[in-house]
Amino acid sequence: MTEQPTTIRYRTLSWLTVAAALAYLCRNSVGVAESSIREDLGLTLEQSGWFMGAFFWTYSLFQVPSGWAAERAGTRVALTLFALGWSAGCLGIGLAPGFWLLITAQLVMGVAQAGIFPASLNSIGHWMPLARRSLACGVLAGGMQVGAILAFLLAGPLIESFGWRSTFVTISLPSILFAIGFLIRFRNRPEQEARVNAPELRVIHSADASDESDGRTEPDELTELSVIFRSPEMWLLCGQQVCRAAGYMFFASWFPTFLQETRGVSIAESGYLSAIVLVGTLIGGLIGGQLTDLIWNRTGSLRISRSGVGAAALGGCALLILAAWFVESTFAAVTLLAIGGLLAAVAGPCAMAATIDIGGKRVPQVFGLMNMCGNLAAASCPILVGKLFDWTANWNLVLLVFAGVYFAGAVCWVFVNPRDRLTSQ
Repeated sequence: MTEQPTTIRYRTLSWLTVAAALAYLCRNSVGVAESSIREDLGLTLEQSGWFMGAFFWTYSLFQVPSGWAAERAGTRVALTLFALGWSAGCLGIGLAPGFWLLITAQLVMGVAQAGIFPASLNSIGHWMPLARRSLACGVLAGGMQVGAILAFLLAGPLIESFGWRSTFVTISLPSILFAIGFLIRFRNRPEQEARVNAPELRVIHSADASDESDGRTEPDELTELSVIFRSPEMWLLCGQQVCRAAGYMFFASWFPTFLQETRGVSIAESGYLSAIVLVGTLIGGLIGGQLTDLIWNRTGSLRISRSGVGAAALGGCALLILAAWFVESTFAAVTLLAIGGLLAAVAGPCAMAATIDIGGKRVPQVFGLMNMCGNLAAASCPILVGKLFDWTANWNLVLLVFAGVYFAGAVCWVFVNPRDRLTSQ
């Protein structure tokens, strides 16, 4: 009887997905708690904008260094340390007595979470076959949204029952337990895992030439990084990431407060309504991974399966946000935005898969650069939205701005060619 492939690759993906969920649980709880923290500590709207955005400054700037560190240390050690670090940052928010310590805790959490996804994508490149990488990226993106949804569903009731300080202390604990289990059970490559049999190794390495050598002398790391930074493909990917991250950040930061202030809903209700949008994002990430792989398997075209899907998804999202601008009903508008979030999330696995396609041996650095640019935009978003509202007192104008932002992301995708590998094999 022919030996069947083991399925350790899916268990490995599960560890990475849980890491993403726990990270987003910690970071997205801040948006729900913003009004409570602001009132308790006497912060201004501008200070709240800086507080919510502080995470993303270090998260952005440490993407490439953290990706480099993850490549050197391996995902097993690196992600363990990252999880302990973001737990400490989340705990620090709950214990902070004032504005500057809140900022410090957010900066610490940003540093710790910066390397999660460069490290995770590097591991997906090692553990998943090419024909299933987009689906794996979709599952990873789904983990992010599960964590965000849990934050919006749980943080409000916890804050109303126990206060925001106890809430942040509580949600920091699962990540500590995760770090211990991850260090014990995770392996960086399938060849290091004794439970992986030969048929599974053949499945993992099918249609994957990333580890083959054609006898050419490989350029040094600095030369390759220089090529990456100067590539038009890299900056187009960065452009679409800027647009997606800025759009997502509005819903992850100011949206609950917007609902509380303009629609008169409670903290818990604002969390539930925000969760509707993130449910759309969760579903979109899973659909995007499956759709991208399906189109690649049918057409064999990386450009259609990555760039085509990404452009169509962000273009559709822009149209739905524009439609929400004309709607008066809160629930109807949130529903349109949820469908728009679903479409925007479809482009997420496309971007992750494209970094694996073009990154060669430098996937953590390629993804890190793309994500750094996106999160610099995310860091600026809460501040700019807060200032825009101060200037205009018109939240509907914000919807028009983000419709334009998503349309610009669709234009970037049109010109991305994921067939152009940036580095050596």
